[in-house]
Amino acid sequence: MHFSTTLLTLLPVSVVLGSPVPGKHGLDLGSWKKDWEHKWGDDEWKHDEKVFYFKKTYAVKATSNQVRNGTTPVQGQPGAKGLFKFGINVEGNTICYNITLSGVTGDYQSPALTATHIHEAPKGASGPPRLAFPNPQGPDEKRVSYGCLTGPFKTGITANGKDTGEGFHVKQIVENAKNFFADTHTKQFPLGAVRGQLA
Repeated sequence: MHFSTTLLTLLPVSVVLGSPVPGKHGLDLGSWKKDWEHKWGDDEWKHDEKVFYFKKTYAVKATSNQVRNGTTPVQGQPGAKGLFKFGINVEGNTICYNITLSGVTGDYQSPALTATHIHEAPKGASGPPRLAFPNPQGPDEKRVSYGCLTGPFKTGITANGKDTGEGFHVKQIVENAKNFFADTHTKQFPLGAVRGQLA
């Protein structure tokens, strides 16, 4: 009990000694507060700072009439459309995505890990998936998926004894975007509900 009383007696002294005193040791609370309020209210930094640094960005409009089986046109889901937005950071081998589908109905289906991809092939042809994105979720009028993927990549599709995402680097898209397309597949439209070329 004596120890507790001594501790309580010393406590106010330590609090007083440990409290900052305005004007001493270069600490001026009034000046500090004014400077902080100026910095807090200054939005100039917003004009130059970026959350992500992308070498290249793409906004891909995907429609049902661009779907192919090899080089043969096939019908995707009538009236369906998609907007695939991509930002590519080459140094980090990272691709960020914001995918919105409208009018795509029913369950997704693909032998790959997911049913939403970037494939490697020029306009008017089909080719292997190189990147597999999480399938957009939500009501049929607006399904959405967004996030970022960083290599090494995996699609779940094997060709010539290796995964079609193995060894893929996002710089390949930047170097030749017209050789890549984005799409999504469903049970009713397994070859693609919508498709759009990156360039």
